[in-house]
Amino acid sequence: MIATLSNPRLQAQVSADGAELVRLQDEQGRDLLWGGDPAFWTGRSPLLFPIVGRVRNDRIRVGGSEHELPKHGFARTSRFEAVETHPTRCLFRLVSDETTLKQYPFPFRLDVVYAIEAATLTMTASATSTGDFAMPVSFGFHPAFRWPLPYGAPREDHEIRFEHDEPAPIRRPVDGLLSHRADPSPIQGRTLALRDSLFAADAIVFDQLKSRSVVYGAPGSGSIHVGFPQMPHLGIWTKPGSGFICIEPWQGHADPEGFEGELASKPGILLVQPGETKTFTMTITINSAGL
Repeated sequence: MIATLSNPRLQAQVSADGAELVRLQDEQGRDLLWGGDPAFWTGRSPLLFPIVGRVRNDRIRVGGSEHELPKHGFARTSRFEAVETHPTRCLFRLVSDETTLKQYPFPFRLDVVYAIEAATLTMTASATSTGDFAMPVSFGFHPAFRWPLPYGAPREDHEIRFEHDEPAPIRRPVDGLLSHRADPSPIQGRTLALRDSLFAADAIVFDQLKSRSVVYGAPGSGSIHVGFPQMPHLGIWTKPGSGFICIEPWQGHADPEGFEGELASKPGILLVQPGETKTFTMTITINSAGL
C-alpha cells in the first residue's frame, strides 16, 4: 500500500512497508529521493527503531537476558497499518506483537505521520510505552537524497552547510560499532564539501552536534533544508560511487566499542515511562531556486 501526498509544490509517496518515504518530487516533478538501486543500496528513507546502528553481537541485554536485534532495529522491515490517509497527510502505525517482543521485550506503539505544507514535508514519529515499565528507545531518520540533485550543478560542487560551526571531532563505525577514536572534523567552518573519499571508512558520525538543521545542495543551485529540532546526533553516509547522500538525524547511535551494559544504560537511549510518548521530528524543505 502506497499513500500519495501532494500539493502544487511537493509530492511524496509513503509505503506501508516500514512506513518508508519512497518518493519525493518538487513542483516540476523532479525526483529528490534516491531510487533504491540494488547495485548499491535498496533503502530510500528507512526508519530506525527501536535502536540506531548496531548493538554488540547484534544482541541487547535487558534484565540479565539477551535478545537478538538486528542493525537499526525492526521497524524498517515491518508492515505498518495505514490508520489515516488524506491528500496532504497520512498516519502509519506499528504495534508490538509476539515477534517484536522476542527481539525487544517492551510493549509499544509507534505512530508515524507524514504531512506536506507548501514546500515542506514534516515527518513525525511518536513512540509510546504501552507496558508497565520504562521502555529504553532510540530513533533515527535515514533519508537518502540524490547526489547530485536534479538542478544541473556538478556532483563535485555539492556540500552540506550546518546551522552552527561544528569543531568537535567525529566518530567512525568499526564493525558497525562506534569507535572510541575521535577524528578531526572534516567541516570547514560550517561547510562539509562532499567527496566520495570522506566515506571510504564508512559513515561520519557527529555525537557532539550543535546544529539542529543543515542545508544540502550546490551553491547557486537548488537545495534541501533538513531540520531535526529534537535530534542530538547526526550520521552522514553514502557508498562511494553511488548516486545518493544520506543525512540521518538520530536520537542515539551504535553501541560504543566494548559496551557490555544493559540497553537502558546505552549512550543515547531515552527512557519512556509507562503511558508516556516521546516524539521525534524531521522536516525536509525544498528550495528549487538555490542556496
